[in-house]
Amino acid sequence: MTESTELAFSLVEPELENIDAQVLVIGVVQGPEGPQLTPSALDEASVESLESSLEDLGHQGTADQLLRLPSYGEDGPFLLALIGLGSLAETGPERLDALRSAAGSAVRQLIDFESVALNLPASTLSEVSALAEGAAFGAFFDAGRRTAQDVLEKEPVSDVVVVSDVDSEGTMEIFQRALILGEAVDSARRLVNEAPNDLYPQVFADRAVERVSGIDRVSCTVLDEKALEEGGFGGILGVGKGSERPPRLVEVTYEPENPVKSVALVGKGITFDSGGLSIKPGSAMMTMKCDMGGAAAVLNAVAAAAELELPIRITGYLCIAENMPSGSATKPNDVLSMRGGTTVEVLNTDAEGRLVMADGLAYASEAEPDYLLDVATLTGAQMVALGTRYAAVMGDEQLRGQVLEASERAGEPFWPMPLPSYMRAELKTEAADLKNIGSGRDGGMLIAGLFLQEFVGEREGKKIPWAHLDIAGPAYNEGSARGFVPKNGTGASVATLVSLLEDLSEA
Repeated sequence: MTESTELAFSLVEPELENIDAQVLVIGVVQGPEGPQLTPSALDEASVESLESSLEDLGHQGTADQLLRLPSYGEDGPFLLALIGLGSLAETGPERLDALRSAAGSAVRQLIDFESVALNLPASTLSEVSALAEGAAFGAFFDAGRRTAQDVLEKEPVSDVVVVSDVDSEGTMEIFQRALILGEAVDSARRLVNEAPNDLYPQVFADRAVERVSGIDRVSCTVLDEKALEEGGFGGILGVGKGSERPPRLVEVTYEPENPVKSVALVGKGITFDSGGLSIKPGSAMMTMKCDMGGAAAVLNAVAAAAELELPIRITGYLCIAENMPSGSATKPNDVLSMRGGTTVEVLNTDAEGRLVMADGLAYASEAEPDYLLDVATLTGAQMVALGTRYAAVMGDEQLRGQVLEASERAGEPFWPMPLPSYMRAELKTEAADLKNIGSGRDGGMLIAGLFLQEFVGEREGKKIPWAHLDIAGPAYNEGSARGFVPKNGTGASVATLVSLLEDLSEA
């Protein structure tokens, strides 16, 4: 695992003499009469020459398409890079998404350079923010455990110049937020990318303590297997029984002065999911190191919120275990007693995420937060329903709507899903209060959500407002990198959670 890159931002007006960078990035849109350059600091003659050559150069303006051109000017101060923006919308979230993605794509693909100037459409603070966020997300490279020198020498862009004539007042705050958000997404990605023999429950707990150490007003408590036993965390213990590496529950709390609200975030942290005795096929295990993506997102959302000094109390609960088969592993038909006393018959040990999350939700509810959210790579059914780029959100209607609004601003697509009450009958069993799977394949994502809902507690006699985020698809990118999204761990939901926490801080 390589270390994250220190990134710096600056703002300059669109005059060539003001731009000090190795690469000048200019946008190309798909216009009605072919590809066109977006307004830039280039002179009119250069623009005309470039536009007349775009089709000959093979640049169609499609998203992610990057074309490098020889240096510009007599002294060659710039390499020109043309990045596709697609059919850029005039206004709205779609426009910001396209700018965020293009900035991230350009920075990601220009990994061989230290400094890049983004001369993309940015006439408002919202557009400057989108470019800064995209650049922060795109400035990422993880060498993993590779040892080749050419790989180890790769370093992402470290200096980003945003070219815009927008009023500079407020841009420093925008850049600082982008840096904090970028660090949080970066950290979540690196955790997901770690090999499972390196990142097992105790190590993940250590990483969590390390991540928040030095952040003001943040504390971290780790419950080991003895504390979990004493606390009645039967779900986490039941899932972790088959592994030689015992489970952990990490509680990360940010406590500002005079908080206006309190929020609990629960994250699934299965450091490797073999399926347990209900073992997965070998091909289905290939990406199961990513099954702790929810806990990685929760940890880093709390850290980012604390660094942003949001006036809201936030506690993250990381439910960490390794799901392995062995003679001591939980068996089908075993009955577990969860935190709070609810009993669950386990019919499929590969439906383990909901077991650790149930303990986390019950435990988090005891503090009676104003809002309760959980984040998990929970079901394959989520990917069947929504594919690999959309996450699902279920739960309390109002909070679900707030998550969707936050995700739209963050540029992370979520889709609302129902929790039909009639499907609750799928969880009935004569052996215990609940069983951990339904009777068939239909509605698997919804049944998992209904299971979790059973463990949401009350505040002042009413159910705590709760939302369930199933990020199974977008948490891990098995395909090619795109926009600001790298291959492998993506850091999915971190930006949405931070955006939501900002909203709840102002509610």
